[in-house]
Amino acid sequence: MRMNRLGSSELMVSEIGLGCMSLGTDERKAIALVHEALDRGINLLDTADLYDNGHNEELVGKAIQGCRDRVMLATKAGNRRVAGQESWVWDPSKQHIKSAVKASLSRLKTDYIDLYQLHGGTLDDPIDETIEAFEELKQEGVIRYYGISSIRPNVIREYVARSSIVSVMNQYSIVDRRAEEEVLPLLQKHGISVIARGPVASGVLADNREPTKRYLDYELVELQSLREQLQTLVTDERSLSQLAIRYSLSHPAVATVIPGASSREQLLQNIEAANAPVLTEEEVQVIRRMSKLSRYELHR
Repeated sequence: MRMNRLGSSELMVSEIGLGCMSLGTDERKAIALVHEALDRGINLLDTADLYDNGHNEELVGKAIQGCRDRVMLATKAGNRRVAGQESWVWDPSKQHIKSAVKASLSRLKTDYIDLYQLHGGTLDDPIDETIEAFEELKQEGVIRYYGISSIRPNVIREYVARSSIVSVMNQYSIVDRRAEEEVLPLLQKHGISVIARGPVASGVLADNREPTKRYLDYELVELQSLREQLQTLVTDERSLSQLAIRYSLSHPAVATVIPGASSREQLLQNIEAANAPVLTEEEVQVIRRMSKLSRYELHR
């Protein structure tokens, strides 16, 4: 498994990580998946306090006992639970972030987090206060580095200019190339890495699974057509889903992708993408001609 440096940090992360949100709530199964991932070369585990109301962090915490030194542990904060309500509220305040990290550390059964990420963000946030919270946690040794998880170009631009983030988690795939125009060039210029989520686009680009509905600005018939066209680049050494993962990794701003896995079969298929042939520049350009380059419209 290839290791890449995450931005300007000292964190070396596997080019394929594990998005833990899809692990489910079955403890034995979830822990087995995490252990298999670690045994096969993955070292980046990404979770969030939001997932399953914190239960996902608890499962990850149990899974990494005895092997914490092999893990680059990433989690997120910014959503606050309100007593008596089912929904969460957005709260990027310093007070909440410094409180949330304590709860995450407890659930994860660790005394530090390698990468702590703001789980969203808007231009209406108290951005300087939010940054101050992360900087203080870093100085205290509670977190090693911090980043943001956002698809909003204007928000990302503010954090690039005003903070010392080392990464941006961004949705990026063959069928969601919105980041290519504004976000990826900006981050590449400033030496900030992208953690690409959704490389298989919620199964749209998965093997042996046909899409059943539209996705972003693709109608169903367009997705079906695109999958047929992409088959011309599928080989015995590189399946459709692995082609999709390799596309997300082909951009120099991307340090790692974090496909989810809810089964051992999916996990192994994802990991095998590390051994699949890297896309040539010609193949990348062919894929770009087949697919759409859209812009961020609603999320700015």
